[in-house]
Amino acid sequence: MSVFRVKSVEQSISDTEAPEHRLRRELTALDLTVFGIGVIVGTGIFVLTGRVAKEMAGPSVALSFVAAAVVCALAALCYAEFASTVPVAGSAYTFSFATLGEFPAWIIGWDLILEMMLGAAVVAVGWSGYLASLLSSFGIDLPASLAGDDPVFNLPASLIVLILTAVLVAGVKLSSRLNLVVVAIKVTVILLVIVAGLFFVKGANYTPFIPPAKQTAAVEGLSAPLIQVMFGITPVAFGVLGIFSAAAIVFFAYIGFDVVATAAEETRRPQRDLPIGIIASLVICTVLYVSVSLVVVGMQPYQSLSEAAPLADAFKAVGQTWAATLISIGALAGLTTVVMILMLGQSRVMFSMCRDNLLPRGLARVHPVYGTPYRITILLGVIISILAGLVPLSTIAELVNIGTLFAFVVVSIAVVILRRTRPDLPRSFRTPLVPLVPILSVLACLYLMINLPVETWLRFLAWMLIGVVIYFSYGYRHSRVADRPAGGPVKGG
Repeated sequence: MSVFRVKSVEQSISDTEAPEHRLRRELTALDLTVFGIGVIVGTGIFVLTGRVAKEMAGPSVALSFVAAAVVCALAALCYAEFASTVPVAGSAYTFSFATLGEFPAWIIGWDLILEMMLGAAVVAVGWSGYLASLLSSFGIDLPASLAGDDPVFNLPASLIVLILTAVLVAGVKLSSRLNLVVVAIKVTVILLVIVAGLFFVKGANYTPFIPPAKQTAAVEGLSAPLIQVMFGITPVAFGVLGIFSAAAIVFFAYIGFDVVATAAEETRRPQRDLPIGIIASLVICTVLYVSVSLVVVGMQPYQSLSEAAPLADAFKAVGQTWAATLISIGALAGLTTVVMILMLGQSRVMFSMCRDNLLPRGLARVHPVYGTPYRITILLGVIISILAGLVPLSTIAELVNIGTLFAFVVVSIAVVILRRTRPDLPRSFRTPLVPLVPILSVLACLYLMINLPVETWLRFLAWMLIGVVIYFSYGYRHSRVADRPAGGPVKGG
């Protein structure tokens, strides 16, 4: 038996029809687009803009958002082809199983668990901070031990995870309706901020649009970017190179569009709707990000921007304090949907892994009334709730980023492989210019990956090593495709 045994596309699709594992197809292209916006628009638009403008790009931070969007778009085109060809829950895990084999699929699934679990916990902690700030503006102060900068147990973060777990168990349509309402709130807030901010923009703040380049101080030890350790290249602030250095950071504001692909089995017309949802959500969020960044750097000189709350503080600087409360409401709404959709995505990836017996199959049971993988959703909800309540996750948040980029690389490679191994498959959406687009996607993602710190790489490799141990001690021996003859039925079907 080989660890590179492949699970055919036909078998993956037929597995979705098993009664005990059948998810309800209730999502439309609009639902998927809103899901994408819901998970992409989070802390990035409210926080990252000020930091990268002040330290790395100046007014040209808008170009950094465009550059990051191009990298995401390359990967999105690859995701769109796969999602329409293999409309099965699991996203990159399922795609890898159909092309690279079982062990690579396990690795990418294990990677996605890390990405989404830590991502949901980190964002829940951020949600707690915005809630405390908003309540404080109304004269309500939460105890520091429960919601401060260093709480004993972060109660609001833990509770929001448990509430959203209940929503996810109750059905994907309910989740999509809640998401639609909350996304409408945060997009309305963002549009109001853009329109109101235009009245306070000063042309002088855009000059120079690309500030002169200057070398930043070299970072030492494990905190140094891998590119610096490998090639001796010290990152540059400002100038043209500064735009791309900033893009490596603001890229993380786009993380999440790939989660749309995890809802493939719950989509009414996946071949048509998944590509629309993936690409439309990315385009809409890019327009919002570029607009907000142009307004913020136009309202204040980039050297004066706040790093913690650039939008709110820019309005305070021009005497519009009402905006701070409005922006806090928008940020709170934004983070709510990010947590929920990351949890939804993770539960679907793990659902697919359990259905293949790489993890205990009993966890993949679907609720007879709600049609959701309730056992996995509840288990993950409890784990993420504990993580959000107890663990200070800021130091490992970059693991989310490296995990996402790794998934992008694998999917981009897999598109080329599936084109060669299964040219007969119907593809309602085809990635243009194959293999050029996938190759550019791989190179762009690898460039951003080597800009991450060495310690992030070490933690990522440690997590992968744990995954290898679990695979060979459990998944390899229990796999449903282990004893299947070519084209034959799988075990446990």
